[in-house]
Amino acid sequence: MSTFALVHGAWLGSWCWERLIPELEPQGHHVIVMDLPVDDSSATFDDYADIVCAAIRDVRGDDLILVGHSMGGQTVPLVAARRPLRRLVYLCGVPPIPGRPFARQMAHEPEMLNRDYPSGLGAKDAEGRRSWIDQELAHFHVFGDCDEATASAAFARLRPQSMEPYKVPCSLPAYPAVDTKYIVCEQDRMVNPPWSRRIARDWFNAERIELPGGHSPFLSRPVELADFLNRLA
Repeated sequence: MSTFALVHGAWLGSWCWERLIPELEPQGHHVIVMDLPVDDSSATFDDYADIVCAAIRDVRGDDLILVGHSMGGQTVPLVAARRPLRRLVYLCGVPPIPGRPFARQMAHEPEMLNRDYPSGLGAKDAEGRRSWIDQELAHFHVFGDCDEATASAAFARLRPQSMEPYKVPCSLPAYPAVDTKYIVCEQDRMVNPPWSRRIARDWFNAERIELPGGHSPFLSRPVELADFLNRLA
């Protein structure tokens, strides 16, 4: 069996994996989650990677499958470049472009994210952070195929996301040489599926796995997602 290290995306926290963990652990897998400092305006994506590396410090490389959801895709290749692991999995992920700040990446890859999602966010606060303020739009983009109760409960737990890491060039000189898979959610309304399919092929030559549903399958389809991850293990 394997150890899964699950790395959450923007605005989220380790809580987002609560429905997935009980589906993986009965299969004999060990699961590690952590809270990234998404609301800390002094933290960079390299600082995020520090936290992930600390959480998985004692895990053998041949046992470790690292999963990065959405913006967690900016962090997981930094981790893979620092230490051995068995497999790297992007889940609706947005990997970095080596040497380029994420803010510039968004301009260079205009089809990466749904162009309408920022209308659900408030203005930057004094610390350079943005928060979801429109629950209906958060449900549409982030929690697309979740039921109303699940989406409402998740919305209440969202945190501010600092925009400061977006300004810092990615410290990778190149993508790490590691077996890479990409899970595309076919009805994703946050990270555009056609873009995901293209970069999985062109950037990594990664095996692509298609999963029905929206951007947060760990909440809406934990059984199906666990089945896909179990097969990767």
